[in-house]
Amino acid sequence: MHTKKPSSLITPSGLLRLLSQTVMGVAMGLVFALVLVVTNPSGIATLISHGGSQGIAVVVGTFALMIGIGATLTGLIFMMAEDD
Repeated sequence: MHTKKPSSLITPSGLLRLLSQTVMGVAMGLVFALVLVVTNPSGIATLISHGGSQGIAVVVGTFALMIGIGATLTGLIFMMAEDD
């Protein structure tokens, strides 16, 4: 019979590992948004300038949030797979 062991996600070290995945994803999202604005593929800088004063914040925030959530979920899946 298998005994149920506690998940490593509940421990402080597990939460710290998950938080580090989130921070890494947000940083990658910020870098990606910066590269998009600087290289200006498909006129993205023009679209940002037409977006008003909040255009750059929306673009950078969207990329940081999307990639941060993706990295968090990926880290969560990897941590759950390590428990098995």
